Amino acid sequence: METTKKKKPVAKVIGENGNVFVTLSICTTALKKAGMRAEADELPGKVMMAGDYNEALRIMMEYCEFK
Repeated sequence: METTKKKKPVAKVIGENGNVFVTLSICTTALKKAGMRAEADELPGKVMMAGDYNEALRIMMEYCEFK
């Protein structure tokens, strides 16, 4: 995925439940609203393969800007 050519959508995760699935849902919704359907479809698979919570967050932050 090439996130450098497209602007990362904002995922409003600050103050939300820190559960990885909630955060993933917020990110995929932000990607879909930004018209980035392919990225929204590939993100869950990458996050599920993460070794831990911090790696999952890092992956999501490659796709979205957290605010």
